[in-house]
Amino acid sequence: MFNVDEILALQHDTVALWHKEPIANPYAGGLQVVCQQHQYNYELWHQEDIARSPDVDDKTIAGVKRAIDRLNQLRNDWIEKLDDWITERLTESNIVPCESARQNTETPGSCIDRLSILALRLYHLREQLERTDVDQAHLEKVRQRLAIGEAQRRDLSQGLRELLEDLLTGKKRHRTYRQMKMYNDPTMNPYLYKAKGAQSQA
Repeated sequence: MFNVDEILALQHDTVALWHKEPIANPYAGGLQVVCQQHQYNYELWHQEDIARSPDVDDKTIAGVKRAIDRLNQLRNDWIEKLDDWITERLTESNIVPCESARQNTETPGSCIDRLSILALRLYHLREQLERTDVDQAHLEKVRQRLAIGEAQRRDLSQGLRELLEDLLTGKKRHRTYRQMKMYNDPTMNPYLYKAKGAQSQA
């Protein structure tokens, strides 16, 4: 099963490394899945930054929006892969939840995704503290947000530890929740299937 401290270290370290140069996923097993999911969040974060820039033209924005859509789908796909990996480990270990076991409102994959986003946020907040073109009020706002983010990271990582322990001892049930994004499905997105119908009639 996952070691939460290893996940936190992976997310922290790779964000710093990726800002220097692209590196291949060096991990194996469950951490390989964690790293790939984290990388999609990293790429998504920076595309979102570009999308909000007033200096890029409409053609560039259109390309960025499509990239955001693709990366967000991959991000969600790999949350499911994280939860599927846990299901496989529980099955291999013959761990069956007890009759009174409850379902958690959030899966471990979703927790890991939120920790990934927090790692990105904290990195970029720390970057703000290195700026020399801002005043003390800006720096103080950054420090306050850093403190909140670090507290959220501690709380969420502890919650993940407890959830994983409960899954291993059968106190909680585990299930992968399928995202089933409709907007990317050409048979379910009304704009896509109606447009296709109109083209076939033309």
